[in-house]
Amino acid sequence: MRRRDHAKRVGQATLLALALNAGAAQAGPYSDDLAKCLVESTTTTDKNALVKWMFATAALHPAVKSIASITDAERAKSTRSTAELFVKLLTESCRAQAQQAVKYEGATALQTGFQILGQVAARELFADPNVAQGLAELEQYIDSRKIEQALAPQR
Repeated sequence: MRRRDHAKRVGQATLLALALNAGAAQAGPYSDDLAKCLVESTTTTDKNALVKWMFATAALHPAVKSIASITDAERAKSTRSTAELFVKLLTESCRAQAQQAVKYEGATALQTGFQILGQVAARELFADPNVAQGLAELEQYIDSRKIEQALAPQR
């Protein structure tokens, strides 16, 4: 039972770190190896599903809930498939790297590895031409001159 509780805590911490993308990833050599394996072992489809899950989960926040239309069934399906991906990565694809990372760097190595995977997945999402165009639309509302003046060295 004790081992099961530890695995549950590790899983919860990993999910929380991925969902929050909390802080900068501080990797040691074993978590670097794990992160590399996680990234290399996931397909574009896997990464897109991961970003979809992060979006569906973030859509629960009151600040964005009104602009996101995700049903409970869609969120549950996304959560299930992401959980299956995590299990596959940790127990099959990257099992040896995960074991070494936890052994030598602790459970935070899992958090770091999945954080990096989440960052790579998000970077791929933002590289999509449609998303990049949407981001570029922000420029039309930015007062560049005002920002330049605010950041210019004081004389």
